[in-house]
Amino acid sequence: MAGKKIGYIRVSTFEQNPERQLEDISLNKKFTDKASGKNMARPQLNAMLEYVRDGDTIIVHSMDRLARNWFCRKIYSDNKSIFAGHT
Repeated sequence: MAGKKIGYIRVSTFEQNPERQLEDISLNKKFTDKASGKNMARPQLNAMLEYVRDGDTIIVHSMDRLARNWFCRKIYSDNKSIFAGHT
C-alpha cells in the first residue's frame, strides 16, 4: 500500500491565502499553521509529525514555509526522509 501525501502549509498573517501554496497538488491530508516564521509554536506542524507514518511523504511549498529558524530546520533535518519540497 502506497503512503499518503501530506501537505504542510504556513502563512505568516491571517490575510495571506494558504490555499495558494499547494493548490495544484493532490494531497490526502493537509495541515496549516498561521504563524510568523520566527514563532516556534506550531501546533499543526506538531500534529502533522505525529500523524505521518512510514511510507508517507510530506510536501511543503518551500523551505521558508517550514523553517526560518534553527528549531524548525532541525525538525526537517531529523525527518528529511519524509519531506518532499515543492517550489
